[in-house]
Amino acid sequence: MPPRKRQLPEIPPDLVDTVRVTPIDQIYNWARKRSMWPIFFGLACCAIEMVAAAAGRFDLSRFGMEIMRASPRQADLMMITGTVTKKMAPQVVRIYNQMPEPKYVLAMGACAISGGPFKEGYNVVSGVDKLIPVDVYVPGCPPRPEALLHGILSIHARAEQEHIGDLRWYRKGSEAPEIPVPEPGPDLVDWRLTEQIEALQQQPTE
Repeated sequence: MPPRKRQLPEIPPDLVDTVRVTPIDQIYNWARKRSMWPIFFGLACCAIEMVAAAAGRFDLSRFGMEIMRASPRQADLMMITGTVTKKMAPQVVRIYNQMPEPKYVLAMGACAISGGPFKEGYNVVSGVDKLIPVDVYVPGCPPRPEALLHGILSIHARAEQEHIGDLRWYRKGSEAPEIPVPEPGPDLVDWRLTEQIEALQQQPTE
């Protein structure tokens, strides 16, 4: 069943030239889309491409994203840029849990998406989506800054379609469960959490 189109109030004829009416979702998403702050940390060689995307030639500041925050509590976009080793995995999950809602995750490069050439290695996680929910994947080894920009625009497109009433973080009693931080051991991926992480990825966007 298609979503019901919301009716906006009619504007009196004498105010047509001075008043504009728009849904609150559109204003809210417009502001979030133009002030999405990434957290500044890199894991491997894909981080060089992320830094290049923020430099003058590609210029992330055109999207209001030039402020890469050093604190996860001030960021709403996590870019996984490189190989997620089992030693680094607990820190990645801990940083994700510290980020406030709404938050998004972008997996950049073959290593972050699937382990890349190190897949099934003794010290590498075969895909960061085994640990945290991922919203957008940017393939490549490494992907160029243009590909990263396309992934960021995909995040923006998703944020633009969200409706405040459907978002988990605005509902009472429906707080997102905290992802358990993996413990050191032979395998940091807790396969019992696979369904829980997949359910978070399938959250409605409309």
